[in-house]
Amino acid sequence: MKSLATFIFLIILSCIVIHGQSSNHKISQKMKINAGIITEKIQESKKFYSENLDFEVVFENDFYLLMRAPSEEVTISFLLPDHPSQQPIFHQKFEGKGMYITMEMEDVDSLYKKIKGLGTPVAFEIRDEPWGDRHFAIVDPSGIAIDLVKYTAPEE
Repeated sequence: MKSLATFIFLIILSCIVIHGQSSNHKISQKMKINAGIITEKIQESKKFYSENLDFEVVFENDFYLLMRAPSEEVTISFLLPDHPSQQPIFHQKFEGKGMYITMEMEDVDSLYKKIKGLGTPVAFEIRDEPWGDRHFAIVDPSGIAIDLVKYTAPEE
C-alpha cells in the first residue's frame, strides 16, 4: 500500500512538473491583431470605412492601406492582389464570402441612424436578440459582413 501511495504521489508530482514546464513556453507578450483584406477595392474600402465607421488612414501607398478605428485599438488593412513586393501567400484576392467582423460599441443606435442617413445598404435592420445583442449589419466593398453590436446582459 505504501508503494502504491508513493507511485501515485510520483505520478502527480511528474504531472505538475510537466505542466509547469509546458506553461513556460506560452507567449506572454502583448499582441495586436490587424485584419488584412487582399482586394482590388482599396479606394472603395477607404471611403466606406472612413464615411460609415469613422476610421482614419494611418498609412497609404499605391498598393496598401492601413486604417484605424476611432478607439485606436482596432486596425484593418487592404492590400492589392498579386503585388510583386509581397510574398505569394499574400497574392490571392479575397472572394467575398465566409468572413465577418464584429465591432462592439456603446451606442449602436446612433451609428445605425448615421449609416441609414448616408444611404449605406443595411444587410439586416437593427434588432434585439434573446442573448442580449442589439445589432445590425452592413457589408463592405469586398463582401465582408460587419456586425455592429452593443452587448447587454439578456433579460431574464
